[in-house]
Amino acid sequence: QVQLVESGGGLVQAGGSLRLSCAASGRTFNNYAMGWFRQAPGKEREFVAAIGWSGITDYADSVKGRFTTSRDNAKNRVYLQMNSLKPEDTAVYYCAADRTYTIPRSAREYDYWGQGTQVTVSS
Repeated sequence: QVQLVESGGGLVQAGGSLRLSCAASGRTFNNYAMGWFRQAPGKEREFVAAIGWSGITDYADSVKGRFTTSRDNAKNRVYLQMNSLKPEDTAVYYCAADRTYTIPRSAREYDYWGQGTQVTVSS
């Protein structure tokens, strides 16, 4: 069982930056791929980024070059650094965990989810 808690969301102006953090419980954090997803009002949840246990990463085209995900296995934490934020990045952001050696993009692959943190980017 893995419990996830996101933090770091907030209100920022376009062009600004935020750093999201996701704290995970459990002693086998190293064995999990960690994903970031977001959901805007009236839209489906979409893939943002993922990082595997080895540190390999994957990003949605819409955030590539602006967002960076990283993990600290010693602290059981994963991060999402978001730079050059745009109003269209406004959404609730979720972290998720999947016990796999791959880095899935599909939300259906992930077994555990956090409660989400709101990110609002003003124009």
